Amino acid sequence: MLKATVIAAFYNNIEFLKLVLAGFERQTEKQFELILADDGSSSKAVEEIETIARNYSFPIIYIWQEDRGFRKNKILNKGITIASSQHLIFIDADCVPHPHFIEEHILNSGHGLCLTGRRVNLSSKLSNRLTPDLISNGFFDRNRLQIVLDGIFGGSTYVEKGFYFKNKFLRNVFNSKRRGLLGSNFSINKEDMIAINGFDERYVAPSIGEDSDVQFRLELNGVKIISVNHIAIQYHLYHKLQKRLQENLDLFEIVKNSKIAFTPFGIKQS
Repeated sequence: MLKATVIAAFYNNIEFLKLVLAGFERQTEKQFELILADDGSSSKAVEEIETIARNYSFPIIYIWQEDRGFRKNKILNKGITIASSQHLIFIDADCVPHPHFIEEHILNSGHGLCLTGRRVNLSSKLSNRLTPDLISNGFFDRNRLQIVLDGIFGGSTYVEKGFYFKNKFLRNVFNSKRRGLLGSNFSINKEDMIAINGFDERYVAPSIGEDSDVQFRLELNGVKIISVNHIAIQYHLYHKLQKRLQENLDLFEIVKNSKIAFTPFGIKQS
């Protein structure tokens, strides 16, 4: 029986995807499916995905929509509707998961709870060095010092977020602070996501629409945001960041002023 559905937002970068999938092969929890939610990749990328998807030990369900600009929230909503598991884990397909990533999201889950983890931002130098084989052989476990040094002298940031704590006291200490939802690393019960009608599809650029907006509406519905810092860990592969659009900020102000949890522009639309 599946214990979790991972919904991974993807667009065109096959090399990054191979690294991410290698990370999922190393998971300590094996009872999961992965829905690859593709927001309009090229036909060449689609063909390659359909070929490589057969090479993994976990089921990969591939969904695609036509490229008509940034419509990440729309394809994520489709992923929610077809998920077989009641426990949903959201990631971006440029974030390599720690081996205990799925296990920890499951162990700490519950109705009315939304778990939010954090990630290490890898430098261009480290990201370019990685291969699926290196990840399969435990690169992040074997090279902690190198990653820390790259955080001090190189381009990696938030390298301290890569320290995985098993000790309950340390977990409590480092998660006593309230943290906002991170769109590339959060999990929630499917019913709680359906109750707010999923993601608001009006957002037309990255950020806010897949995290701040969702957190705001979940909390209106009484869902508690729980930090799993140093517990559910990711390694974010380097790429140039896209700019926020003022349209996103303006829309979020409208959502906050409305104080309505259920968006009419989500999974079900009138």
